[in-house]
Amino acid sequence: MKIADDNGNTLPPGEMGEIVIRGPNVMQGYWRKPEATAAAIQNGWLRSGDIGIMDEEGYFFIMDRVKDMINVAGFNVYPNEVEQVIYRHPAIQEVAVYGVSDPVKGEAVHAAVVLKENMVSTPEEIIKFCRDNMAVYRIPRKVDFVKELPKSPTGKILKRVLRGDS
Repeated sequence: MKIADDNGNTLPPGEMGEIVIRGPNVMQGYWRKPEATAAAIQNGWLRSGDIGIMDEEGYFFIMDRVKDMINVAGFNVYPNEVEQVIYRHPAIQEVAVYGVSDPVKGEAVHAAVVLKENMVSTPEEIIKFCRDNMAVYRIPRKVDFVKELPKSPTGKILKRVLRGDS
């Protein structure tokens, strides 16, 4: 197992990339789906679809999913990183960050937030909070307040629903 960049090159400890796996216990491919197999297994490495880091001791930490990564004008924005900043705002109970199509930058960062009971905020306040705490390309262009985030029966936030992919 290792952390790899988009080209499959090994990244050093502490660098974020895709977790890839190789070994006799890894699947050989998808049954009768050569295109899917070619996309998932490259140079003998199974691309997990998980973004993670490996620490100096060799422990792996999953940070996000490749399919949720947002590409803003060539910059990779991992929703989890933006969400962790927004969670520090005192009015936020829950947040989901996702990408939407943008004609100029490719994608734009959007956030759906649930406020804590009896708390008040504005989209402008949340965006300013982000501006004060992260790189400009990671700042959500739009913040929507919702009563609840869409979730699967297991409680996972359904970002595809927020993006309109469902």
